Amino acid sequence: MVPVPVDPLGIDGPTPGRARGPRWRRTPGAGLFVPSDVPADDEFQRIVEAVAGAPEGSGATGWAALHWQRARWFTGRTARGDPLPVPLAIGDTVHLAPRAGVQLHRDWLFDGDIVHVDGLPITRAERSICTAALRATSLEDTLRIICMAMADDLASLSEIRSYAARIKGRPHTRRLNEAIDLSDENIWSPQEVTLLTRWRQQRPGRSPRCNPPIFDGLGNHLFTPDLLDAEAGVVGQYDGVIHERTQVRRRDLDVEELCRDLGLEVVTMLSRDLRDLRSFDRRLAAAYERAARRCREHPHRAWTLDQPWWWTDTSTVAARRALDDEDRRIWLRRQVA
Repeated sequence: MVPVPVDPLGIDGPTPGRARGPRWRRTPGAGLFVPSDVPADDEFQRIVEAVAGAPEGSGATGWAALHWQRARWFTGRTARGDPLPVPLAIGDTVHLAPRAGVQLHRDWLFDGDIVHVDGLPITRAERSICTAALRATSLEDTLRIICMAMADDLASLSEIRSYAARIKGRPHTRRLNEAIDLSDENIWSPQEVTLLTRWRQQRPGRSPRCNPPIFDGLGNHLFTPDLLDAEAGVVGQYDGVIHERTQVRRRDLDVEELCRDLGLEVVTMLSRDLRDLRSFDRRLAAAYERAARRCREHPHRAWTLDQPWWWTDTSTVAARRALDDEDRRIWLRRQVA
C-alpha cells in the first residue's frame, strides 16, 4: 500500500487526529501514513514505504530493487531472519534526512539508471547488482550476488561487466571485477557458489563447468551435476538439508551409481562441511586421485557433453531470455523448483 499524507478532510488520507490514533502508523517517509493493519514486515511493503516521499529521480536499489523484480535469492533478510535496511539511491545532488529502516545511497546516478517497474522507481538491474555486490564483505559473497541475480536473468554477465566499467573509480570495484571474471551464468543456487569457490581454491587452474547436462552416446540425457571437471572426470554435488528427504536421497544414490557406471568420480559437499571445509578438501583430492587412476585404466568415456538436436540449451542468460513461457516451464524446472 502506498503511504499517504494527512488530509484535513479525511478523504485522501487520515485527518491529523486520526493519524495519531491506533488505526494508522507512520512510515519512514516524512509525514506519510498507512493503515496500522498493513504489515510493516512485508518486504514489498517495506520497499514501497522506503521509496514513498523520496526526491524525484530516486529509487530503490541493491537487494530491494532485485527483490521487487521477483529475484528469488534476494529476500531482504539476514541469515538469522532479521530485516535488512532498504537501500535507496538518491544521487549526489539532493539532501534527504536519515530514515529508520532505510539505507541512503548518495552515489551519483547515470542517465537511465532509474527505471519504473510496476509503478515503483528502482535502479536498473545492472546498477542494483553492482550496488549490492560492492557492499559485500568477501569475494565469495560478491560472486554469490552476481550469480544469483543472473540465475533469474535480471542481467547478463556482459551487461554487468559493462556497467562495472562505468563505475571503476568507486570503492571495492577491484573485488567486483574479480568476481565478475569468476562468475558463471549457469549457477542455480547460492550453495553452488560455495562449492565452486572452494573447488577453485583447492584445484587452481581447473575450471569445472556449472550444471552441464551429460548425455550417453545415443543422445539420451543422463543427469545434470552441479559441477563437472570434464577433463578429469570429477563430478561435484552439493548436498543440503533437502537431500535428507527420502525421495531426494534415493535420487542422489541413483546418480552416484550412474557415475560409477560412467567412469565419473563424485565428490559431495555436505551442508555440515561449511563449518569446516577441510573434510571436503580431502574428499576432493581423493576424487581426483581416483579419477586419474580410472582414466589410466579405462580411457574410453561412456558419456559426452555434446548436446543432441532435441535438447534446448539454457546455460546462458541470453538463451533463457529467448524461451517462451512453455519452454521455460519445460526446460527450467529445476531452477524454479
